[in-house]
Amino acid sequence: MIGGGRVYWGKKADREVEDEGGSNGVVAMFAWSSIDENHLASFVDLYSSLGWNSLVCRADFLTAFYPEMALSLAFHLLAELVEELKSRPCPVIFLAFSGAPKACMYKVLQVIMGDCEPQIHPDDSQLVRNCLSGHVYDSGPLDFTSDLNTKFALHPSIRRMSVPSRLISWMAKGISSGLDGLYLTRFESQRSEYWQALYSSVEIEAPYLILCSENDKLAPHQVISSFTHQLQELGGEVKVVKWKNSPHAGHYTHNPIQYRAVISNFLEKAISVHLHKIRQLGERARTHDEISELICDLQKVAVKSNQSLKRVATGPCDHFFLPSSAPYQSNNNDPSSSQEEQRERSSFRPLQPMSINAHSVLGQFLFDSCVPKNIEGWDIRFGGCLNGQPYATSSSRKNSNRGFQRRLLRSKL
Repeated sequence: MIGGGRVYWGKKADREVEDEGGSNGVVAMFAWSSIDENHLASFVDLYSSLGWNSLVCRADFLTAFYPEMALSLAFHLLAELVEELKSRPCPVIFLAFSGAPKACMYKVLQVIMGDCEPQIHPDDSQLVRNCLSGHVYDSGPLDFTSDLNTKFALHPSIRRMSVPSRLISWMAKGISSGLDGLYLTRFESQRSEYWQALYSSVEIEAPYLILCSENDKLAPHQVISSFTHQLQELGGEVKVVKWKNSPHAGHYTHNPIQYRAVISNFLEKAISVHLHKIRQLGERARTHDEISELICDLQKVAVKSNQSLKRVATGPCDHFFLPSSAPYQSNNNDPSSSQEEQRERSSFRPLQPMSINAHSVLGQFLFDSCVPKNIEGWDIRFGGCLNGQPYATSSSRKNSNRGFQRRLLRSKL
């Protein structure tokens, strides 16, 4: 027993039976105080007969109106659930009766989705999300408004009290007015947070089963229909089973055979969803390992390449060698140098500058192609050699030199 309610195992198979595959999974039952203990026990027996363990979270009446109490209850339930899943991961179903989603379950969803403070360990949250394979709403969820306060003003145990009806009516009005004040100051601001938490569960990718009745005034069909439509808009897979005359949270009592068949089919689907999640996790793990291995190989190649580039300037025997601009001087008389080293050195000897002979065929071709024959009357010809290289002369320049010499002789005379 803790503040806000209590958490306990309804029926749980022995460890030896679970190891042999006798238990299919865990049903986390969220019940409000409006559900009778004996009525809740019938659901525990139902799921136990189908091979599922039951972890019951029974919230007090006022827990639905105080988030701190609901959060404390949620942490207690998650502690029990995580301990069970760590020893044996298995499918998990969230089953909520009547107003239980507001009493505790929405806080559990906020914690595992990381939408509230404080939080549990991220690995534990991920473990619960991976194992969560289905959501069942029996006669809910309820829309907690001021109109609902009057309907749930009195606890069922108070209704059974042998007191005058006038006194009961007076107590109901007093509690209702007190809750109305709470709505005006605090609770109404939490209403959107409550619905947002229920809608965010679509991200867990688990199917929904909603059990309702057309004549249920506490959980009107309009509210259920709007909730279903919103889940489908967000991408959720929703199945709705509706009866005509079943009372609030009394569908199993009035329709036991059909109720059991619907639940049995949904549990089989939850098992297949859990197996699909396991395969997806395995594929992601293999992909992550392949990417990690590829990155590791690339890092090794980069390290080797970096080391090889670092040896370029230090070792002439590396595959990459940058020759110096200075002429290479070899000492073939060095007895310590082997023939292999001399062969390697000779292979990296820089090329000598290449000279072109002007009288060769290549030189004549280049000269004829690049040097013009006549530039404004200049007749350019080869006139001899200068320092072993041919030079060009022109007839115009020779004539000008002869005229200059004649004028010089005349002046001397």
